[in-house]
Amino acid sequence: MQFTAAQIALMIQGTVEGNPAAAVAGFGKIEEATADQIAFLSNPKYEEWLYQSAASIIIVNEALELKQSVSATLIRVPDAYSAFAILLSKYQEIVSQQMVGIQEPSFIAKTAKLGESIFVAAFCYVGEQVVIGNNVKLYPGVVIGDGTVIGDNVILHAGVKIYHQCVIGNRVIIHAGTVVGGDGFGFAPLADGSYSKIPQIGNVIIEDDVEIGSNTTIDRATMGSTIIHKGSKLDNLIQVAHNVEIGSNTVIAAQAGISGSAKVGNGVMIGGQVGTAGHIIIADGSKIAGQTGVTKSIKIPNKSHNGTPAQEFTSSLRMQALTRSLPEMEKRIRELEKTIQQLLADKVQG
Repeated sequence: MQFTAAQIALMIQGTVEGNPAAAVAGFGKIEEATADQIAFLSNPKYEEWLYQSAASIIIVNEALELKQSVSATLIRVPDAYSAFAILLSKYQEIVSQQMVGIQEPSFIAKTAKLGESIFVAAFCYVGEQVVIGNNVKLYPGVVIGDGTVIGDNVILHAGVKIYHQCVIGNRVIIHAGTVVGGDGFGFAPLADGSYSKIPQIGNVIIEDDVEIGSNTTIDRATMGSTIIHKGSKLDNLIQVAHNVEIGSNTVIAAQAGISGSAKVGNGVMIGGQVGTAGHIIIADGSKIAGQTGVTKSIKIPNKSHNGTPAQEFTSSLRMQALTRSLPEMEKRIRELEKTIQQLLADKVQG
């Protein structure tokens, strides 16, 4: 699949500088691109590669002033990085649209309802009473449990497992190996020291425009729903426990764990390896630094937090600085004690 500079400029609303008929069939980094690829330059420290690159087309900022001639055709845009991201998205969309049909072997229950222009790869399983919208892509090994509802333009990558009765919104992307709707961690301790399993009869609701990374687990609710609200983005290897609610446009980095019934607000940023206690609230706009342990509710919105247990960010930094000073402070205190003891001894002798 080839595109000319003129076609690409139209897609990203850029201006061609050079040969509008120059054509490319793929993408490459500016320092590695070949003659059939397009690259971009947004970081000034890579500018030297602009004059050496073999790429046929390079997207650059409008403000860039050339220091020497270039062999590539340039497409000038206000922001090269954003324009390249848009181009990648459009390319992926075009490729995705070409993937249509049902491969064999796969199993689709007779009671399942499938939308238009869907792709079901080999070794997929679609259960009873499942409803799937239009332009959905199911990659190999996807399992969709009975009664699940999936919206339009959803992509489920290889090995994604959606348990029964879950609800997936529109334009959701879930990456390989993620499990949605597994049982929450609910066990009641008994008098003899054993544990009795508490049935998990709720579900998971994932709203529109959510993206979830690989090997993440989102547990179904004990009762009611575990909810990921619109526009939130979850990284790889995240644990979201039963009855958790994550607000709109919240981002969570890898290896974080959100304990049962915690409520995370809108626009929250949670760093890698953060852990939260259950049944707490994290206020809108909170920023939680990596490896922070959130043991109590954060009630004031738009504050940054750090440390274990979590502290307001500037207070946490001050405490860390004081902690580093403790050895020197201990030394000074011991010297003061010796001085005081000597003064007391001198006074007694005098």
